[in-house]
Amino acid sequence: MNLLLQSSSTQHPASIKITGSKSETNRLLLLQTLFPNLILENISNSDDSEVMQKALQNFQLPTSNFQLVDVHHAGTAMRFLTAFFAIQEGNEVVLTGSSRMKERPIKILVDALNQLGAEITYQENEGFPPIKIKGRKITQNRVSLPANVSSQYISALLLIAPKLENGLELSLEGEITSVPYIKMTLALLNQIGVKTLFENNIIKVTHHPLSITHHPIIVESDWSSASYWYSIVALSKIGTRITLSSYKENSLQGDSALVDIYNDFGVETVFNDNNTITIWKKTTHHSQLITHNLNNCPDIAQTIAVTCFGLGIGCELTGLHTLKIK
Repeated sequence: MNLLLQSSSTQHPASIKITGSKSETNRLLLLQTLFPNLILENISNSDDSEVMQKALQNFQLPTSNFQLVDVHHAGTAMRFLTAFFAIQEGNEVVLTGSSRMKERPIKILVDALNQLGAEITYQENEGFPPIKIKGRKITQNRVSLPANVSSQYISALLLIAPKLENGLELSLEGEITSVPYIKMTLALLNQIGVKTLFENNIIKVTHHPLSITHHPIIVESDWSSASYWYSIVALSKIGTRITLSSYKENSLQGDSALVDIYNDFGVETVFNDNNTITIWKKTTHHSQLITHNLNNCPDIAQTIAVTCFGLGIGCELTGLHTLKIK
């Protein structure tokens, strides 16, 4: 099959509503289950978030104390739910996924949880899903992780920390990867009243036994989803404009680095008063080689690479070592 795409000769400003951030949504869905008064708006409609939401809703139904939970391809759900089910006393869960999911490592997180007192065992291959989780009361509060692991392992532990009897002290050994995602998790915990401290390579989360007051949170739209529109504008004629909602200038998302990165491609971002942004092609003058360390925002690497290809310029992108497990 041959497919020919031709650029349009007309330029019409467009306004597009982007679904909520998957990263924020998945964290908040878990927190909402731990703190039911949390009200969420503009949640992500991604497959990952829908799988996560369904698993958490089914868990709360009056069924038996054993469940088989299939997260399909949802890697974030696999990691976050592993930690969540580990602290559900008296419940037993087998957490599984697609054939591809069974090839994605989970050992680092399982080891950390077991060190804290969880009871998690492998059902097929050591270090990989499916896993059996017997929910227990966890009283130990200190554990260490390599600092260069996926931030989702770290966030999974931080999200359940308020419900651990003695809170959590997490030591990260080495150079930390994806700091914005860790800070996002801590900021969301702070928003609902959980006390946290992140100094040097040690993160402390205080036990929070109380419920929270009625607390609405509007999930910011997903910056990685916005990256495709940034790419379209970068590849378009000067003057092309697109308005996207809803975004914050002080975003928690590491992928908001798009604002600075795409400025190198001649795309300017304007933050409007109504939580929208307008992105427009300002110039065709740009470097012939784009160099970026995407350690804090690896998910946008492929979009940037395609943009460079379309513009006929070179790129050197580093800090992508966590992509192999995504």
